[in-house]
Amino acid sequence: MILRERLLAAGGLDGLFLSDHRTQRDLAGIVAGGRDAAVAEALAGRRVLLAVGGQMAAARAMIALDGLAARLALVPPKLAPEHVARIAQDAEAEICVCDAEGLAPDALPGLPRIDVEDACRAAPDSARETEWALATSGTTGAPKLVAHTLEGLAGGINTAAAPEPGTVWSTFYDIRRYGGLQVFLRAMLGPSSLVLSEAGEPLRDYLIRVGEAGVSHILGTPSHWRLALMSAALDRLAPRYVRLSGEIADQTVLDALRAAFPDARIAHAYASTEGGVGFTVEDGREGFPSSLIGTRAGIEIAVRDDSLFVRSGRTGRRYLGAAPEALIAGDGFIDTGDLVERRGERYHFLGRRSGVINVGGAKVQPEEVETVINVFPGVSMSRVRARANPILGAVVEAEIVLRADAEIDRAELKRAILAHCRPRLAAHKVPASVKFVDALPITSGGKLVRRGA
Repeated sequence: MILRERLLAAGGLDGLFLSDHRTQRDLAGIVAGGRDAAVAEALAGRRVLLAVGGQMAAARAMIALDGLAARLALVPPKLAPEHVARIAQDAEAEICVCDAEGLAPDALPGLPRIDVEDACRAAPDSARETEWALATSGTTGAPKLVAHTLEGLAGGINTAAAPEPGTVWSTFYDIRRYGGLQVFLRAMLGPSSLVLSEAGEPLRDYLIRVGEAGVSHILGTPSHWRLALMSAALDRLAPRYVRLSGEIADQTVLDALRAAFPDARIAHAYASTEGGVGFTVEDGREGFPSSLIGTRAGIEIAVRDDSLFVRSGRTGRRYLGAAPEALIAGDGFIDTGDLVERRGERYHFLGRRSGVINVGGAKVQPEEVETVINVFPGVSMSRVRARANPILGAVVEAEIVLRADAEIDRAELKRAILAHCRPRLAAHKVPASVKFVDALPITSGGKLVRRGA
């Protein structure tokens, strides 16, 4: 599968578009643009680092470079310079496709550069398989680089089915992140139109823009959607399909989206940069049915020691770098690091194994406490973290963002939230302190920042 070839073969591109906050481009013009043989020769078979500012430039470059470059490493926005350098090193980049917004002039000295506008005219004259390298989008630390094939990245997309008439995709994600790339590929392989978000764009402006563009299918993390649900501009949106991924979708956010968009399909998907797309749930309930455990449609899901394991052709192939840890075990499974608990005929996500808070030897999953807090009237979203304690080592601290219509008496509200938590949580899981904040930090991948904030 070569992206540009698939688009050319699909036909029917007239009237389809890519747009961002600045401009709108015809998809047919992007795909059938002129070819610069000299630039194509300079990039052919090379390991390429793509470091550009905007998503429009990234989208055009990805269409041009797939099938030309030997490896295409995507640099997400807002990365620290040392993390960009780490990605370049781990990807063994030989050349950088960039612009002034994506890479400072003095960054990565010694790595040859080609301007992205030139690279967008570098379509291949013969196709090779390009390895795609994606940065993980966790909440802490330097990202790892995961190698994928385009076939694997598109493994969860039904490319045989024609898109619904009038389909226009959008996502809060950046398309250089795994979740955003899934939406980009869904639009390109449809084919369908796509509205791109923009780093730093006010949420209100983005919601108005996607509403005016007639977006019908839209994806974001639960944190993205909690912020959107607080916006007065949410009513500009009239989607037919709403999808959540990247974090635990609890019942509170699912119910709020159902109330906001009563005529839309509401889905939450399990996917990760390493494990690929695992499954999608559309029954309106948090967690997933136990019937998804086992083998189906080319993917196998297993639970071992309360952790979710995945084996399929959609997973990453390996980590990149000088001394990478193993990604795939000998039996072909990937340990996702996500903890689950079976309750009746349904599994519920507990959180990341790496995120456990140790309270005097007793374990606390922050997401479990957040789920309890988030159902309390007047709470919009919350973050639970460890706070150092000289006796227990750590205790639970909760930061809470209130809705505009929440009770004004903060002291009384704090007491009420703790009273709500006590019968629903073990004593060591009940927050030792509660803080009300105006906002919570979100990573560029749309997830709550868990540490270091």
